[in-house]
Amino acid sequence: MSTAFDICEDDVTSDAVTSLLQLHLAEMHQWSPACQVHAMPVERLREPDVTFFAAWQDGTLAAVGAIKHLDARRGELKSMRAAPEFRGKGAGESILLHLMEVAKQRGYNWLGLETGRPDPFRPAQRLYVKHGFAECEPFGDYVSDEFSMCMERAL
Repeated sequence: MSTAFDICEDDVTSDAVTSLLQLHLAEMHQWSPACQVHAMPVERLREPDVTFFAAWQDGTLAAVGAIKHLDARRGELKSMRAAPEFRGKGAGESILLHLMEVAKQRGYNWLGLETGRPDPFRPAQRLYVKHGFAECEPFGDYVSDEFSMCMERAL
């Protein structure tokens, strides 16, 4: 099996994609207080202000991620998730790098995201820090608290 991923825009309708997103939402509810789950449901990921991508390897879904348009210069990363069998194998990093490139092509100069602080979120935090993201003040509708963390990166 190669380490390269085929990343393409996705309409969020395939069984593989919706199953991974359902797992993502279930884990977010398992690891987070109900009022702190900011993951988008499948229907929301299909709306015009969100562009969703899927990473595939040899016909198997490896990871997903989306970019939400905030304004002409800013975007937000959403629904970043590697399939369990692809965790730690570069799939999430590939999606992140792809979304960062999409943001640059759109002319964004800022990307933000929200993630959790507890242990289950540490791998995601490390990935974001590795690629230049740093903790920031809450943006949009997010609020500052002990559970949620907003991060940002200038492009």
